[in-house]
Amino acid sequence: MINATAIAIAVNKPICAFILNVENVMTTELMSLTLVALFTSLMWLPYMVNVVGVRGVADALGYPSNPIDVALWASRVDRAHRKAVENLAIFAPLALIAHVAGISNETTVMAGVVYSFARVVHFFTLVLAVPVIKSLSFMVGSACQIVLAFAILMV
Repeated sequence: MINATAIAIAVNKPICAFILNVENVMTTELMSLTLVALFTSLMWLPYMVNVVGVRGVADALGYPSNPIDVALWASRVDRAHRKAVENLAIFAPLALIAHVAGISNETTVMAGVVYSFARVVHFFTLVLAVPVIKSLSFMVGSACQIVLAFAILMV
């Protein structure tokens, strides 16, 4: 009996692409998810630079009894990161469900791409304290999640 993994390796295809008989399993929606996850995973870096700069390495890594406050922009970075993680917890399963269900169309692609841009805009406008654009970008990102959910449910 021939092993599917061995054949997939021989024809230089990822195993899931070979089994599903598709050329490319990395959809635009999955690319959007990957980029948003990467961006979210890097958001904490400016915050930690400020924490170390203000408190020093020992207090930044420990639990000081009277921690020195971070800069206002750094506290906004922390808040933006938390918001991004909260939203990623909604977007990620939707993008993965769409992928597993084989749902990829103009609506899901647009929702994924616009969501990605909205999250980037939201991060920078929150950090820079740009109120209206910050709120609009948050609402656009949330709307994209709703559109993606309905695109999945309507199939």
